[in-house]
Amino acid sequence: MALKLHRRCVSCQRIAQRDEFWRLVLVPIAKDISENELIAPISKPRREKSNQHFQVQLDRGMGRSAYLCKSWECLQIAQKKNRLGRSLRIQIPAEIWEILKSRLPT
Repeated sequence: MALKLHRRCVSCQRIAQRDEFWRLVLVPIAKDISENELIAPISKPRREKSNQHFQVQLDRGMGRSAYLCKSWECLQIAQKKNRLGRSLRIQIPAEIWEILKSRLPT
C-alpha cells in the first residue's frame, strides 16, 4: 500500500495531500565559469556572507520547499504577509506571484 504524503499550506495551515498544493522550491544556482556571472536573474544571496545564490522554482527541484493552496484567498494572504518569503528565507520575485495568479482557476 502506497503512503500518501501530506503537506501544510503556509497561508491557511490546511493539511492535505501534496498534489493539492503549489510547490515552491528554493534551489541553489551554479555560477557560469566563462563569464563568472549568475545564470538566473532572479537570484539573490540568501545571507550577506554567503556566496551561494538561490532561485525560486515552481513544482520541481530539490531543496527547501513551501506549499500553497491553489486558491485566491491563500495567494493574497501569502503575498500580503510574506508567508512564502519567510518560509523559504528569501524575497519572492514578482514574476513568481504573477505566474501563480495566472494559474488560478477561472
